[in-house]
Amino acid sequence: MLFLYRIIKFSFQDIVRNVWLTIATVMILLLALFSINTLITVRLISDNAVTAIKEKIDISLYLKADATENQIMDLKTQIADQPNINKVIYISKQSAIDAFRVKYENNPEVLAALQELGRNPLSPSLTIIPQNFDESNLVINRLKTIDNPIIESRDFSDNTAILAKINNITSRINEVGLFIISIFILISLLVVYNAIRVAIYTHRQEIEIMRLVGASGSFIYMPYLCSAVVYALLSVLIIISVFYPFLTLLQPYLEAFFMGYNINILSYFVDNFILIFGVQFLVVVIINALASLLAVCKYARI
Repeated sequence: MLFLYRIIKFSFQDIVRNVWLTIATVMILLLALFSINTLITVRLISDNAVTAIKEKIDISLYLKADATENQIMDLKTQIADQPNINKVIYISKQSAIDAFRVKYENNPEVLAALQELGRNPLSPSLTIIPQNFDESNLVINRLKTIDNPIIESRDFSDNTAILAKINNITSRINEVGLFIISIFILISLLVVYNAIRVAIYTHRQEIEIMRLVGASGSFIYMPYLCSAVVYALLSVLIIISVFYPFLTLLQPYLEAFFMGYNINILSYFVDNFILIFGVQFLVVVIINALASLLAVCKYARI
């Protein structure tokens, strides 16, 4: 118990004596952690964007207005029986016009024009949802071969380009983010190394006395390892207190952008709190411990 007390005492003496160096060290670690968490957030947003687009992918067949229910049901069954089809949704003329009115309920000019028309101008349709986005081209090619007289037109919207752009942007952000994180890790090593070096210089007389009385190398090293853990703990605690308010401000904008989808970045960070910040704490401790070990081995000669 006395051993542990002395280690903690020496460690906090170093931190207090070199308070500005401690602040600089923690700030560098904070920047590294903020970069890492920002990269995680961007990755989550891009993954949710891709999922949202994939969920919107469908293939529509617009049918002739005079097509009978039996003809439409036969075509629906024919398509649903094909492979790679998740489901086929029949949208009647009435359902289509009801959805149109809801969509433009805040646009009186459009609704007035519809009323002026005096009839339902929309056609019935079949919406085909593939089992997998990657198989949508196969589904489209099969649908092109269907020659049915009630089919008036086909809408094979291609979302591949959009997804490719999102994936390209995400990969670029990941590359830049990893480069920035690598720089911060290197800087963190150097800053912690320098902080421990200064602390050793401050305690050079105490270290000499410890050697003379036969103190072990581990006893000399442990206070500096304890300082490294304190730097890690402070940086993680501060990033938690800063990043969660940042996510709270970001969340409403994400909800507005991904309207209709349950995208909650804040909830993800809350649910995975221990995993995310526990791993970050361990990584920072390892980096700091490595830097302190190198400094102690060189300057304290243990």
